[in-house]
Amino acid sequence: LQTPGIGLLEFPQADAYGRRFEFLTSVTMPRGTVDLAQDVPSTNVPLVAATASMVTTDRLHPALVQLFVQAAQRIHGESSWFGPGGEFPNGKPGEFPLAKEAARYYRDGPPVLQRYLPFWLANLIDRMWVVLASIIVILIPLSRIVPPLYAFRIRSRVFRWYRQLREIEEASNKPDAKPAELLPRLDQLEHRVEQVSVPLSYADQLYALRSYIDLVRKRLQGDPVILNVVGASSGDKPPVLSQQV
Repeated sequence: LQTPGIGLLEFPQADAYGRRFEFLTSVTMPRGTVDLAQDVPSTNVPLVAATASMVTTDRLHPALVQLFVQAAQRIHGESSWFGPGGEFPNGKPGEFPLAKEAARYYRDGPPVLQRYLPFWLANLIDRMWVVLASIIVILIPLSRIVPPLYAFRIRSRVFRWYRQLREIEEASNKPDAKPAELLPRLDQLEHRVEQVSVPLSYADQLYALRSYIDLVRKRLQGDPVILNVVGASSGDKPPVLSQQV
């Protein structure tokens, strides 16, 4: 445009062209845009420009539509000779229908989650919020059920051995009881109990069981210990034992 004899062709009817044809846009090159010192051009020049459209198929994933719009805005959103920044891309009507995701982006801007989270995570939450809400509704009652269930599972590691301990103790009370035959069974039971692992918060129950095993052993070995085992069975509460020396 600074070459002598070369200038822009004015379109006095540029606005009319833009109104009649959706693929054309009326633009104006302001005076002095090319060279302020030489005042090139010397007047405002009305022009027409073809509208550039980003077109894709309806098979494109909606999440990618937003990415394309954001990329176009980041690359082409700055001001130019023919207009201020932010004019492209835009959601103005054109030859093709505007995608719903693009229309939502132009109307509301980037989704709130995408402003603080990575795209993949924000898009997943945005599209799965109904499923996430259902999961949360399920997790709330589960949070009340799981702790008691966990406690029962841990306690059952200890309580399951009380049945065998009671059987040995009851066998020792019979008139024809033979301690020499019962002691190996008790040793085997104690060996298995030593392999049991429980969290520290439940260690007192494990050590209580081991102490009861020791009391039964003393009984079988002839120590003056009276051992009473009350109502121990699989799944019941631990037996109540009392001793008198």
